[in-house]
Order: sequence, then C-alpha cells, then structure tokens
Amino acid sequence: MTLTILVAPSGFKESLSVDDVTRAIGEGIRRAMPEARILNAPMVDGGEGTVQALVRATGGRIIPARVTGPVGAPVDSFFGLMGGPGPRTAVIEMAAAAGLSLVPRDRRNPMLTTSYGVGELILAALDAGVDRILIGCGDSGINDGGAGLAQALGARLLDFDDAEIGPGGGELLWLHRIDTSLLDPRLKRVQIDAAVNWHNMLLGPKGVARVFGPQKGATPSQVEDLDAAMRRWAAAIRASTGHDVGQAQGAGASGGVGAGLIAFAGATLHPRFDIIQQYLDFDRLLDQADLVITAEGSLDGQSPYGKVPCEVGRRAEARGVPTIALAGTIGRGVNQTFDHGISAFASILKRPCTLEEAIRDGEKLLRRAAEDALRMMSVGLRLSDQKRAA
Repeated sequence: MTLTILVAPSGFKESLSVDDVTRAIGEGIRRAMPEARILNAPMVDGGEGTVQALVRATGGRIIPARVTGPVGAPVDSFFGLMGGPGPRTAVIEMAAAAGLSLVPRDRRNPMLTTSYGVGELILAALDAGVDRILIGCGDSGINDGGAGLAQALGARLLDFDDAEIGPGGGELLWLHRIDTSLLDPRLKRVQIDAAVNWHNMLLGPKGVARVFGPQKGATPSQVEDLDAAMRRWAAAIRASTGHDVGQAQGAGASGGVGAGLIAFAGATLHPRFDIIQQYLDFDRLLDQADLVITAEGSLDGQSPYGKVPCEVGRRAEARGVPTIALAGTIGRGVNQTFDHGISAFASILKRPCTLEEAIRDGEKLLRRAAEDALRMMSVGLRLSDQKRAA
C-alpha cells in the first residue's frame, strides 16, 4: 500500500521557517518510506512566513520597508502586495515589525517593547494605494495592547498632565485619555481584516498579560503591572472610541494588538486559520491524504486554543484522517490535544540538550523524528498485513 502523507506544519519560532520544517519532515519520511506520496501544505497562521506564503500563493510581490522595531531601533521590514483578482490588497505580518525574534534576549521586557512599527507598516500599505489590508497577528514580542500601533496611526495617548506617554505596555499605567482627532483619515477608506488567535482575550485570568507576558520576559510583578495597564487601556479605549475590547474575541492577539486594530484601525478580526487558509491549498490536499504530519515548536495544553497542530488535526479528524504531531517540547496538559484531532505526538528531542543545541540541530532532529514516526507506522502496517494474510 502506498500512503499519501500530507505534511502541514507550522514554523519553529526563532529556529526554523515553515518551509524549513516542511522540507525536513519530508526528508525524514523519504528515509523511512521512500515509496510514499508526499503532499506539502506549509501552514502559516498570521505569524512569521505569512506574507511570503500569501504572496507566493497569489503571484504578488514583497515591498521592503524600514520601520521602528519593538525595542525602538529601526528594523528592515516588509509587507506584501497580493496578486490575483479582487481589491488591491496588502498583507502585513505584525511579527515583521514587532516579533519576538526582533527582541534581543537580553532586552525582553514587555513593559518597554512597542507595536509602533506595525502602525508604520499600515501607513506604508496606505501609501501604496491599496483598497484592503490583511494583517496577520502572531509571534509577537510585545504586550502594549496595540498602543504603539495607535500612536503611529495618529492617536495621542495622554497622561494626567496632557503629555504624551512613552512606548511600551508599562507606560499605559499613566494613561489618562486618548485623543483620536489626528488619526490618519485614509483608515476610513480601506477595509482592514486581521487574522488572530480567536481565543486570546485582552483582560481577565486568561488575558494577554497573564498568559503570554511571562513568555516575553515579564517577571511576576511585571505581569501584575501589565494586567493593570491593559485594564486602564481598555477603559480609555471605551471612553474615547466606544469599543469594548476587554473581552472581545481575539482582542488579546499579539500582545493586545487585536484591541488596537479594532479601536484605531477599524479592523474586523477573524479566526486566523479560517481567513489565511482561503488563499492556500490545505483543504484540497487534505482530501487526498491518508495521514497528516504536523509540527510546532511546543505542544501543550494551550495548543487546542488556536495553534496550528490542533487546527490541522481537527480538520483531518473530520475527514477520518489521523494526524501525528511533532514538537520541539512537550508541555503540561498535552494530552488535551487527543480531544482536538491529534492521534499521536512525539518530541523531536531524544536526549537532554540546551536551547542553543536544539535550535542549531533543529532540521536534523525533525528529520530523525519524522523518520522514526514513519518506521513505527511501517511496523504497524506490516503487522496488519500479516494478520490479514493469516
């Protein structure tokens, strides 16, 4: 029996691009099962690689841009102009201006990092004369609620002395009011859609500061400060714009950029997998598959809430196709993924190693993990054939 295997992974943050991961898994499959038919569907979800994937899928082009990075220094960034029919559309990935990979490890302080460059990318897209902007939210290194984005678009964030506050989520503790009178008027003439993790909230026990702040370098005391800052931010947004972003679906995406996009860019938020996949071939390829292999840097109890492996697994399970997930690390609550489309999972790490070693050897580890998984599957298929023959 010749299996058709769909390789549909995410990238490994700060290590391997989604194309690198796809290639490494395919090479591992070939070693174990050279006769297999391999289909590739690199999965982007609004984070790193989204612009390249959608430009490639639609025959568009990349436009370079220099913007303010998350720690305040200029960075070389980009956005895409998509090809194909329909309105002239720009695609932006916020990670290209405020991603975690742009924050040096010794400067990971979400009290200070800013989304200002994301607003500058929106302005660059407006300068290009587009009718629509699609913004991918993911892989962020910030926790400013989209405050920097709002400032770049023309909003003035003022303290009790009517002086403008500085960059970063921590500055929102001093926010008194928001002046939106100088927002770029072109924002009202374009359609802005954002692909977000629909489960990310701005406030509450599962709010962006508490869930993701520690991942971006926040200490326990900074988490409390950021949570208070987000509450002040949400109240000021409601007072100035009428938008209630505190519990809005997706408002906590990318350090709260979702909230800023709703309030100041007039954006409509969408579950990221649904809107991005309109441009990719995943469903068509899934219909041909006997097995799916997906992957992400970490698999844990958060994976069912909008992460690529479980989004892929749920769709595969609905078609009766099993899914194997490969991960750099296996975390607490990972068994929940069995209820969300994952048939089996495995870590690519076979022995203790440093983070630097795991990043350096990522492709080799993925190849070996994919090969091991397929060799184990081959044993099962052989046993099944022997049983039928008997």
